[in-house]
Amino acid sequence: MTFAGPAIDPAVELGWSGSATASHCLPVRLKPAPECSVHTLRVQKGCSWHLVCPHSISQALTQEGLKYGMVFDAGSTHTALYIYQWPANKENGTGIVSQVETCTVNGSGISSYADDPAGAGASLKPCLDKAMTLIPAEQQRDTPAYLGATAGMRLLREQNSTKAEQVFAEVTKAIREYPVDFRGAQILTGNDEGTFGWITVNYLLETLIKHSFTGKWTHPPVEDAVGALDLGGASTQITFLPGTTIDDSNTRALLRLYGTNYSIYTHSYLCYGQRQALKRLMASLHQGNLSSQHISHPCYPREYQENITTAELYNSPCVPTPSTPSPAQVLTVTGTGNPAACSAAMQKLFNFTCGTNRTCGFNGVYQPPVRGQFFAFSGFYYSLHFLNLTGEQSLSSVNDTVWKFCTRNWKKLQKEFPTANRTHLRDSCAASSYTLTLLLQGYKFNHKTWHNIHFRQQVSNVDVGWTLGYMLNLTNMIPPEAPQSVIGLPRSNWIAATVLLAVMLVLTFCLLVAVCYQKNYSGYESL
Repeated sequence: MTFAGPAIDPAVELGWSGSATASHCLPVRLKPAPECSVHTLRVQKGCSWHLVCPHSISQALTQEGLKYGMVFDAGSTHTALYIYQWPANKENGTGIVSQVETCTVNGSGISSYADDPAGAGASLKPCLDKAMTLIPAEQQRDTPAYLGATAGMRLLREQNSTKAEQVFAEVTKAIREYPVDFRGAQILTGNDEGTFGWITVNYLLETLIKHSFTGKWTHPPVEDAVGALDLGGASTQITFLPGTTIDDSNTRALLRLYGTNYSIYTHSYLCYGQRQALKRLMASLHQGNLSSQHISHPCYPREYQENITTAELYNSPCVPTPSTPSPAQVLTVTGTGNPAACSAAMQKLFNFTCGTNRTCGFNGVYQPPVRGQFFAFSGFYYSLHFLNLTGEQSLSSVNDTVWKFCTRNWKKLQKEFPTANRTHLRDSCAASSYTLTLLLQGYKFNHKTWHNIHFRQQVSNVDVGWTLGYMLNLTNMIPPEAPQSVIGLPRSNWIAATVLLAVMLVLTFCLLVAVCYQKNYSGYESL
């Protein structure tokens, strides 16, 4: 795969330079550029690289049966292990990877273990134990395993790079205790996260390449590729094919997949993930009246009340502290259930102003107009699924449902949703309101383009996210050039089968005619 993206210093990208992949794969520059420098398995902005792997996993693993791969998604709010399998004889095919299992790690994301690095490693072991029961023992040592960390670890690295290194050292140590081919832990850039999510959804939809009835590879029109909208706890990504020249090289990724070039727009907004956005909202409400120890929250249900400390409120680098910080104190938060005020408060988290002669998303970041179909997953899906709004409803219907939900009383909500998690139920109005603000005012969807958004958790029974695209890239399962043929029946066999089917249809038709004629003849004789 040819990929162009932002520069990455392997010394900063923790754990990457020491990965097993780096030891046996050789990055080869396709387009010489003197200003480019080689980074292990990564690329510098404006340069094109092609990953050549002389000892690919197709040689290392068995040639028959199934192969397996594992990816830890170390997000800001939690960690999950995805286990994949695919037929060994169809490694370069598309849409043939299936998801065997998803294991959610207990506790918060690994970035929350900054003061207890060993706890981060220990938290992964129950899911690793489960993986060993699912992957055949004879294939475990040949199973590639990866850990990719996203915005939570990006924020921790900004706060304290030493603690981030310690967390990575412990999770690496824990995974290496198991008999798998661990290829290293890495902090993904925001643009990587968006790009790999885009690859995942289009791979599963077979919009990159598919094979015909005759066994030949065919390329669907490039325009068939869908966009990807991802909402995590600490960042959000938008990735799509704009159909026009991308003016800002910082938001462009160049891919070559199955012999086709793709120039995609991708951008990640750090601190605009759902959890961090809601923390920033609370801080904004507090800073509106610093002298008071009471916060009226328009996005919380009416009559809801809780106490928080200022230390909890301002413990994230995403949440700016007041210019005149008050001493540590306890604040009382009361929900008012006011959807209009909730929406207005959400919009204050963004700067929607664009420069002259420039299209943008928000905060002045360049973005071409949205184009084509989009799949929205992760937080986008979950925030609206709770309100049963992921079934292609109209925008007016979605707005109406969210508005009514946000006026609800806390006690009535608890009776209506007795099994719902208390925090999740409290945040449902705020989360759905934030989703709508981000999609409509932030990413510039409207009543006409809203119908192009498809909210999905899975495609073809595989969870949509960056992990599958990440594994496909690092295991070279998506070749840069299109395969010459499909493993399957030869063309002559397909022709023979087609002829045989036609003959059978003709014989069946003749038999039916004969039966009908016999009935008519018998009826004539009886008369």
